Amino acid sequence: MNKSLRRYAPVFIGPTLIAFVAVFLVPFVMGIYLSFTDFTTVVDAKFVGIANYIKAFQNQDFINALWFTVKFTVVSVVTVNVIAFALALLLTRGLRGTNLFRTTFFMPNLIGGIVLGYIWQLIINGVLMRSGVTILFKPEYGFWGLVILMNWQLIGYMMVIYIAGIQNISSDVLEAARIDGANSVQTLFKITIPLVMSSVTICLFLTLSNSFKLFDQNLALTAGGPSKQTTMLALDIYNTFYGTIGYEGVGQAKAVIFFIIVAVLGYLQLAMTRNKEVEN
Repeated sequence: MNKSLRRYAPVFIGPTLIAFVAVFLVPFVMGIYLSFTDFTTVVDAKFVGIANYIKAFQNQDFINALWFTVKFTVVSVVTVNVIAFALALLLTRGLRGTNLFRTTFFMPNLIGGIVLGYIWQLIINGVLMRSGVTILFKPEYGFWGLVILMNWQLIGYMMVIYIAGIQNISSDVLEAARIDGANSVQTLFKITIPLVMSSVTICLFLTLSNSFKLFDQNLALTAGGPSKQTTMLALDIYNTFYGTIGYEGVGQAKAVIFFIIVAVLGYLQLAMTRNKEVEN
C-alpha cells in the first residue's frame, strides 16, 4: 500500500503543486521584489530600495485609508459576531421554521460584492433622500453604510458556523449544568461559549480578514467618497496602482504592507482564541 502511494503521489500532488507555484508563489515573490522597484511593466523594473515604502507612509490618503479600515474592521467584527451568535442561539432552540430562517439569513452571502454595493446604495440613498442628502453627504453615512452592508452579507454565514458549534455541545453537559442549578446566563458564559470557541476562532478570523480586505462593496457603495474619506486600504491600493501614473511601485509597496498587517493580525487573533478552546 505504501509503495503504491509513493509511486502515484507525484501524479496527484504534481498538478496541484505546479499550479500553486505558478499562480501563487511566483507572483507573490515577484510582487515583493517589485515593491522595491520603479516600474511600469515587469521587464523595465529599476531597483529603488525602500523609496516606495517611504512614499507610501508619507501618503496621507494611505494613512487615512488605514485608519478608516481599522475602525470599520473593529465595528464589523464585533457586530457581525455578536448578532450571528445571538441568532445561532435562537435558531437552536427548536423553534418552528428554523430551517427557513437559516436559509434566509444565509442567502445574502451568495450575492456578489459589487451587486450588494449597488443594492445597498439604492436602499440607503432612498432613505437619505427623504432628508435631501445621499450617502456621500457625510463620511459617517458611508462608514455606517459599509457596516450595515458587511453585517447583512456575513451574519448568515457566521451564524451557520456558530450553529454547527452549538449543536456539537453534548446534551449531557447541558443537563449536568441544569441539575447543578446553573441559570441560562451562567450556562451561556460558563459552558456554551467556552465549548464553541473553535467556531469563534473561525468566525473571528473570517470576519477580520474579510473586513480588512473589503474592496468590491467599498467601490460600489461609496467609491471612497466624499473626497476619499471612506476609502479603505484595498481601494486605496487599487487607485494608487491603476490611477496614478508612475506610482505602480508605491502601489505594490502598499500591497505588501497590507499583506503584512492582515497576516500579523490574523496570526495574533488565531493564537489568542485557540488558547481558549476547550474539549467538548
